[in-house]
Amino acid sequence: MVTLAEVAQHAGVSASTVSYVLSGKRSISAPTRERVEDSIRQLGYHPNAGARALASSRSNIIALMVPLRTDMYVPVMMEIAVAVATGARRHGYDVLLLTGEEGPAAVRRIAGSSLADAMILMDVELEDERLPLLRESGRTAVLIGLPADASGLTCVDLDFEATGALCVDHLAGLGHREIAVVGEAPAVYERRTGFAERTRDGIRARARETGTRVLHRPCEGGYAATAGTLARIFDERPGTTGFIVQNEAAVEPLLNLLQQQGRAVPEDVSVMAICPEQVATQASVRLTSVAIPAQEMGRRSVEQVVAKLAGREADEVDLLEPVLTTRASTGPAPV
Repeated sequence: MVTLAEVAQHAGVSASTVSYVLSGKRSISAPTRERVEDSIRQLGYHPNAGARALASSRSNIIALMVPLRTDMYVPVMMEIAVAVATGARRHGYDVLLLTGEEGPAAVRRIAGSSLADAMILMDVELEDERLPLLRESGRTAVLIGLPADASGLTCVDLDFEATGALCVDHLAGLGHREIAVVGEAPAVYERRTGFAERTRDGIRARARETGTRVLHRPCEGGYAATAGTLARIFDERPGTTGFIVQNEAAVEPLLNLLQQQGRAVPEDVSVMAICPEQVATQASVRLTSVAIPAQEMGRRSVEQVVAKLAGREADEVDLLEPVLTTRASTGPAPV
């Protein structure tokens, strides 16, 4: 088993410096801290959690709040959770996973106890009722998501407004002037979940700028619900030639339904999605998509927590730039 002294020797610093990097009790210069953290990773050093807790009055646990709702795409949520757990272990922390829909009660339970040193909150709503209590508690926390008012908070998220705009730019650039959005389940919008609302705002704003007509329709996902949503879209906008899908459960049903109706993708209709890479690449038609950077979001949230616990970073909003990958599902609008 690698010891703290061996880490210190490898990094060329004193054992006390390594201890300070781990505990965050003293300010250490960025180059020295990075050298120590690199040695910890290379040697595979794992601090003794019990000893660290006694020495620092910390639990060395991060509470991760992941409400697992039936209207959300759970694989993405769990991919973020795994990235958080993996990143936390690299810094000597364990993760306490809270999956119930407790809302403020969960924040109150963590803030009022020594269960965890910090919190990471997922499934953030624009007017999230957990946030007043979080601000009041003063407990170290990071949001994976962006509320309407992010003042005094540290947030990590994909820039969903820019994502929506990027999707419209892609289809409008191909000549599509009638675009339909197959959105998340209605309950996601009823809760005013941040990522869904911000995507819709970005789409609508860029549509106005490009002179593109957009129809947005929520969808429960699954074959029957997607069939109903698609029928409604073509009833309201028969000239629709471009689709943006922000609902993983609707991707394959939509492609199958279009095929059954004799609408070829992308010759007659272009389809693109905001989804994980594996959903886009494993679809029956490889989808042009903007990827959900789940692992990067999880990793950055842990880095922010560790930095805040060490007193190194101020509150900030860290938005990841969207990346669009063009595949076989989009092409020029039909003449």
